[in-house]
Amino acid sequence: MSELPHDSSESDPSGPFDSFDEIVEAETERDPDLAVIEAGSRTLRTQGGPPETGVPGRPADPETDKALREVEGELATRWGETKLEPSVDRIAALMDVLGEPQRAYPSIHITGTNGKTSTARMIEALLGAFDLRTGRYTSPHVQSITERISLDGSAITAERFVETYRDIQPYVEMVDSRQEFRLSFFEVLTGMAYAAFADAPVDVAVVEVGMGGSWDATNVIDGDVAVVTPIDLDHTDRLGTTAGDIAKEKAGIVKQDATVILAQQPVDAAQVLLKKAVEVDATVAREGLEFGVVSRQVAVGGQLLTLRGLGGEYEEVYLPLHGPYQAHNAAVALAAVEAFFGVGSQRPEPLDIETVRKAFASVASPGRMEVIRRSPTVVLDAAHNPAGARATAEAVREVFDFSRLIGVVGASGDKNVRGLLEAFEPILTEVVVTQNSSHRAMDVDTLAGLAVEVFGEDRVQVEPRLDDALEAAVTLAEEEAEYAGGGVLVTGSVITVGEARLLLGRG
Repeated sequence: MSELPHDSSESDPSGPFDSFDEIVEAETERDPDLAVIEAGSRTLRTQGGPPETGVPGRPADPETDKALREVEGELATRWGETKLEPSVDRIAALMDVLGEPQRAYPSIHITGTNGKTSTARMIEALLGAFDLRTGRYTSPHVQSITERISLDGSAITAERFVETYRDIQPYVEMVDSRQEFRLSFFEVLTGMAYAAFADAPVDVAVVEVGMGGSWDATNVIDGDVAVVTPIDLDHTDRLGTTAGDIAKEKAGIVKQDATVILAQQPVDAAQVLLKKAVEVDATVAREGLEFGVVSRQVAVGGQLLTLRGLGGEYEEVYLPLHGPYQAHNAAVALAAVEAFFGVGSQRPEPLDIETVRKAFASVASPGRMEVIRRSPTVVLDAAHNPAGARATAEAVREVFDFSRLIGVVGASGDKNVRGLLEAFEPILTEVVVTQNSSHRAMDVDTLAGLAVEVFGEDRVQVEPRLDDALEAAVTLAEEEAEYAGGGVLVTGSVITVGEARLLLGRG
C-alpha cells in the first residue's frame, strides 16, 4: 500500500483523513467544489508523481487568484457549453466590434468527434519547431480554464487571461445589449482567444471547434487548412443520428480553396466531406491514400512511427503517447502542417526530418492515456463516448499487461454512457462508479444501475465522492497479492480526469 504524502504542517497531530472536513470548512471563501477537490489532494493516500507543466494549477499569488475567480464567476453566469443557439450571429457581431481579430493570422481549423485536442497539440508542436509563433484554442479544459488559450505551446498566464477578458468585456456587453440572447460562455472564450492571438501576435492559430462546425462559435475563421479527425456518434441530439448527418455539420469548416486533411472516416461521412470539398474547390488529402501510418511499434513511454506524409516518408519518429489512435492523430497532424507549408503542392520536398522528430518527441496530451503514478499504475483517460472508449481499451491492451484493472468511471449524463461502459467491460476486472462536481455529471445511482446491467452486481462498487472512489480502486487493484499486475483506469469525462489529476497531486 502506498504511503500518504507527507504534510509539511507537522503541528497537526490528527491523521490526514480526520482533517478532510476541516480543510473543506476552512476553504469557505473558495469555490466549494474546488475546495473539496483540493482538500482531497492533501489527504488522499494515492500520491501522484512529480508535478509537470502540461496543465497549469491555480495562481500562487492571492490577488491574481481572486481576479481569475471573479472572471470565472462572471463567465459562469452565461449559457454553458451544452446550451446552444445554432448560429454564428453573436460571435460575428463580437468580431465586428473588435475589428475582426481572427483575420490577423492564418489558421488551421480542426473538427471531428475524437482526437481533436491531441491532434491540435501535435500540430502546435510541429509549427513551433519550425519557428512559428502559435496560438492554440482547445476545449474543454482538464484543470484550469486558462489551458484553453495557449501561446507558443503554453497556456496563457492567469494574469493575461484576466487582462484579455477585461479588455474585451465592454465589447461583449455591447453585443449582449443588441442580441436576443447574451453571448455564451464558449462564445466569449472564443472571442478572447482570437483577440489574444491578434494581440500576441501569432504567426498561425490552431483552432479546435467546440461542437459541430457550421454554427460553432469558432467558425468565423476561414482556415487555410481544415482538419477532420474521425467522425463517430456523439452529441446526436444536436448533430444528427448518423455519421453522415454529423459530417454535414462538421463540413461547415471547409472553406473556399482550403486544403482538407481527412482522417479515416465512415463511408457516409467521407462522402459528405468530399462533396463539400468539391463544392468549394478545396484540395483533399485522405488518410490511407495521400498520407498515413506506414508502421508503428510500441516503445518505452510511447511508440516509434514511420509516417507517410504529403512529401514523403518520415522514419523513426518517436511519439511519447500511447495507442494506435495517437499514431493516426500524428499522421493527420503531420499532413496538416505539410499542407500549411505547401508541401505536396507548392514545394515537393518533405519537411526537415530532424525538426519533425524533435517536435513529436516533445508532445504531451494531459488526460489522454496519461500514467499519473505507479505501484499500482494509475492511468487517466478522458474517453467520454463509445468510440473514444474503444480506442482507449485497445491502447490499454497494447501497452499494459494488467492482471487486474479497476475502472473509476464518472460520466456526463448527456452521453451514451451504456455504450461507454460496454466498451470498457472486457478490460476491467471491476468498476467503481462515482460522480464529478459538474452539474452535467450523471447521478451516481443512475450510473450504478447502468454499470450493474453491463458488469453484473458483483463487479460494481459505488463511491459518490471521487476521492473515495480513487481510494477504493487502489485498494481493489492491490488485492489478492496482485500488486505488481494491478492498475487503475480513471475515465468517463474530461472533468473526472481533471479532478482526479488534482487529487493525485498534479497541478
